[in-house]
Amino acid sequence: MEFIGRLLVVLLDIYFWIIIISVVISWLIAFDVVNARSAQAQNLIRLLNKATDPVYRRLRKFIPDIGGIDITPMIVIFALVLLQNFIRNIFIYG
Repeated sequence: MEFIGRLLVVLLDIYFWIIIISVVISWLIAFDVVNARSAQAQNLIRLLNKATDPVYRRLRKFIPDIGGIDITPMIVIFALVLLQNFIRNIFIYG
């Protein structure tokens, strides 16, 4: 059971970093640091959106933008941290 817990924690950690990279890329595009029209950037954006949009889409139904800022990634990160702690307590330390 400990192996399954550690595997789940690692997978959630990877998803955490996917969200962080997605947010940073969106900021870089917003400030014109990255050219969003290049093929490489489009592929990266598409890949990140495929990983994050299914979760974001469900939450955006209930969470409006605050002052034009999407707080969905922060809520997902908070939920991931809580879930990781829960998994650690049940599978690894429990």
